[in-house]
Amino acid sequence: MAEPTFRILEILAQLMVLATGTRITYSGEENIPDRGGAVVAINHTSYVDFLPAALAVHRRRRRLRFMIKAEMQDVKVVNFLIKRTRTIPVDRHAGAGAYAVAVQQLREGELVGVYPEATISRSFELKEFKTGAARMAGEAGVPIVPVIVWGAQRIWTKDRPRQLGRNHVPVDVRVGAPLRADADVAETGAALRAAMTRLLHQAQERYPHEPGAHWVPHRLGGGAPTPAEAARIEAAEAAARAEGRSPGQRR
Repeated sequence: MAEPTFRILEILAQLMVLATGTRITYSGEENIPDRGGAVVAINHTSYVDFLPAALAVHRRRRRLRFMIKAEMQDVKVVNFLIKRTRTIPVDRHAGAGAYAVAVQQLREGELVGVYPEATISRSFELKEFKTGAARMAGEAGVPIVPVIVWGAQRIWTKDRPRQLGRNHVPVDVRVGAPLRADADVAETGAALRAAMTRLLHQAQERYPHEPGAHWVPHRLGGGAPTPAEAARIEAAEAAARAEGRSPGQRR
């Protein structure tokens, strides 16, 4: 636990939570192993949902090594932190190297944080999962710990301005029982998705939602796009990137 840079970040994260009045509640944190490696699979609704997940792990006196897109290395201060916190940069066009590093860290007893959905869900429902979490857990011989963070989308998410002031936003972090990585990657992925769906619905059932609010899923009477609508937005964005134009720019 020496790692002075990581310790400073932990203190700053706790101070940030206090400064913004964010009210984080945790349940199931005893499911985070107190030793040994594990893949920590987190849902992705916000640019800041990594922080509550990392604080849940910190409460178990552990540290979470995240996988992060390689482009962030272009930001000098972020690159400095990446190098000193064992964060794993991922090149989306050539991810084999990052995958190998993650598997090695898992074998060394680290907790590696992964977003199975890869990108933020605009619908705030679970998107389709990539196979990386299941594959690396199986290869390293470690469990997968499902984690749901709910409420962070109110602070900072796609297509919306940041709300980083003292807003007293409640955030719910739920940790499920560790799952064994089966030899069948598809079965492991299905089990992980089912476990995270249960946790997500539990968090949503207890959370005070505002009817029509942009951060509330359509299924619960909110203003968020449906999963199908969100998929169409993402497809349009992908097409725009392929043509080298901005998503809203006309042909």
